[in-house]
Parts: sequence; structure tokens; C-alpha cells
Amino acid sequence: MRILHTMLRVGDLDRSIKFYTEVLGMRLLRRNDYPDGKFTLAFIGYQEESEGAVIELTHNWGVESYELGSGYGHIALEVEDAYAACAEIKARGGIVTREAGPMKHGTTVIAFVQDPDGYKVELIQRKA
Repeated sequence: MRILHTMLRVGDLDRSIKFYTEVLGMRLLRRNDYPDGKFTLAFIGYQEESEGAVIELTHNWGVESYELGSGYGHIALEVEDAYAACAEIKARGGIVTREAGPMKHGTTVIAFVQDPDGYKVELIQRKA
């Protein structure tokens, strides 16, 4: 078994695709409309689906926003340099909600950014 994808419901699919591709540097792997079900699925990631886990963005037509709830945590991405990644994300128009720095009670360097729907994405700096 392996993890295939994580699904996020989004209010504006084009806005979300733009964030994940232009701000976080992922690629749009595929996008399909399902008119009978009134929804669109878009799969994004850094690699092909056959090579690793990706994110499924689900847009239910006519729904502009969702309550995130208290159960959802975040998506985590490994980065070479969290400080540089934050600077690049801000330069691309992204929102950094926690600047890069050591995590509390540890030494791992992390940061958090927020996607257009409010989902948190953690950046974890690769250890030397």
C-alpha cells in the first residue's frame, strides 16, 4: 500500500491551482470536470502520481467556501532552506503565517504558509 493523494475542498479552483503551482512550485497533473456531479477535480504535485503522493483539489460547483473545522492540521513539504522558501513564497504573493525558525522545544527549522482557502502548509527544512 501507499498514499495516493490528500483531498482538499476549495472555493475557487483556478485561484487554488495558481497558488499551488505559481507560489509553491507544483505542477497541475490533470484536471477533469464532472458535469453530472457538478464538480471538478484537479491533481497537483511535484512528481507524477505514479511516483509519489499528490494533492487533489475538489471544487463543488456553486460552493465558494468551506469551514475548515478543528480536525484538520496541515500539509507538510520538505524544503532545502525554509528561510529562502519563505522569502520566495512572499515574493510570489503567498502568505507566510509563521516565519522560518526552530520549532518550539526542538531544533527542526519550520515555517507555515496559508493557501487561498485557509489551509495550512508546513515547510520543514531538510536536515543536513
